[in-house]
Amino acid sequence: MIDKTFPIAEKLLTATLRHADILLQLLQTERQMLEQTLDATGIARTAANKKTIVVQLEQLGKQLEQVLATEKLSLGRDGFDHYLARARQSGFNTETCQNTWARLTQLTGQCRNLNEQNGASIELLTRHTQRSIQILRGRSQLTTTYGPDGCTRNELFSHTLISV
Repeated sequence: MIDKTFPIAEKLLTATLRHADILLQLLQTERQMLEQTLDATGIARTAANKKTIVVQLEQLGKQLEQVLATEKLSLGRDGFDHYLARARQSGFNTETCQNTWARLTQLTGQCRNLNEQNGASIELLTRHTQRSIQILRGRSQLTTTYGPDGCTRNELFSHTLISV
């Protein structure tokens, strides 16, 4: 069966690497926007593009998982290594696939780290914005309390400090 699936696996792996590279570029662009311009529209557009690429990556991952399932293997480092070993035993040159897999593993790690950093930056910006809005509305940051259900509650009475 590997005779039929190996060429498919090579194509899927190459496509996945291309998409992961695009995702990394989008994450780097998002990082630059967060650090320099704070362009909300651009950040939203980048987020939408990231979501599209992630959906495509998930589809490619499912397809690759199906290819490995034909050999009764699971998607992951061990499963793919076993798949490549079987391909070598069947006479396929697996060097390109091994290099692509290694690069893909490296890229996904970079994407994960950069996505976490960007998420933390967005969280900080969100908190800052929420605090600024609370101050403009005349609400103290220190008067937030917890209700019986454990959820936070802001003070019930406030007055606006500034009106535009």
